[in-house]
Amino acid sequence: MGWLWAIIVGLVLGVIARAILPGKQSIPLWLTVVFGILGGILGNAVAGWIGVRHTNGIDWIRHVLQLLGAIAVVGVGDMVWQSIRGNRQRT
Repeated sequence: MGWLWAIIVGLVLGVIARAILPGKQSIPLWLTVVFGILGGILGNAVAGWIGVRHTNGIDWIRHVLQLLGAIAVVGVGDMVWQSIRGNRQRT
C-alpha cells in the first residue's frame, strides 16, 4: 500500500510543482509523477537533515520542503527532458 501512496503524493506534488513553475512544461504525466516522488523523497531527506521530519500534528515544514524539492526536480527534469527530446528552443 505504500507504493500507492507514493504514486498519489508524487502526482499531487508534481502537478502542483508544474502549476507553480512559469511557462509550459513538456514532460508527460508519468514523468510528472516520477519527478513528484523524487521531490518528495528529497524534501523528506532535507527535513531529516534539519531535524523536522517527525513533529507533533501536521508536518507543515516537511510538506513545504517536499513541494520545494518537487519544484526543483520538475524544473531540472523538464530541461533535461527537452534537451533529450530535442524540443529546446534556442534564444
